[in-house]
Amino acid sequence: MSQARIILDEIVPARKPWGARIAAHDVLTITDLEGQQAVDFLCYDGADPQDRYSATNTVKVQGNIFVSQGSVLYSDSGQSLMTVVEDTVGRHDTVYGCCSNPNNFLRYGVHTTESCYSNFEAILKRHGLDRSAIVPNVNWFMSVPVLGDGSAGVATAALKPGSHVALRAERDVLAVLSNCPQMHNPCNGYNPTPIRVTCTRPAS
Repeated sequence: MSQARIILDEIVPARKPWGARIAAHDVLTITDLEGQQAVDFLCYDGADPQDRYSATNTVKVQGNIFVSQGSVLYSDSGQSLMTVVEDTVGRHDTVYGCCSNPNNFLRYGVHTTESCYSNFEAILKRHGLDRSAIVPNVNWFMSVPVLGDGSAGVATAALKPGSHVALRAERDVLAVLSNCPQMHNPCNGYNPTPIRVTCTRPAS
């Protein structure tokens, strides 16, 4: 039996952005190599990048604020962009969005020079998009429990090295991510580390 073909296989260094165009039906796998590393993620319709991932559509169509295996990431227009086809974690955040340098000052009273927002700006620029394309994102491997009174916060997630999530592209998409540099909450265990991204194409 023919096996899926590897299209790309890259290590994304700690704190850095990454992005690539993923063809319809290809599978993008994001692996937390050392454990406890949040990955901020966005995706866009490859044919119409103005139609971007929508957290609100993704939440309300599925009736759940978390994404996990079987979840579909929907766009602003309601098109399906990617489907989670494998997930070793079980629950990923759609609420907290990405860190930014101004936000780090508001939340923690520190001046930072790197953030997921600045990473998104850099990688989107390489693909012809500007910061207006940055919207509330998925946070893979990040625990944000929401309590009955509506309160929420970043919690420590004891994730094993090799934890991963795999997403099938339902159409040609642009996928971008920030390997989160945050050092002021426990999302990265206060120690940002590399991740691995692979893309495989099903056997024809």
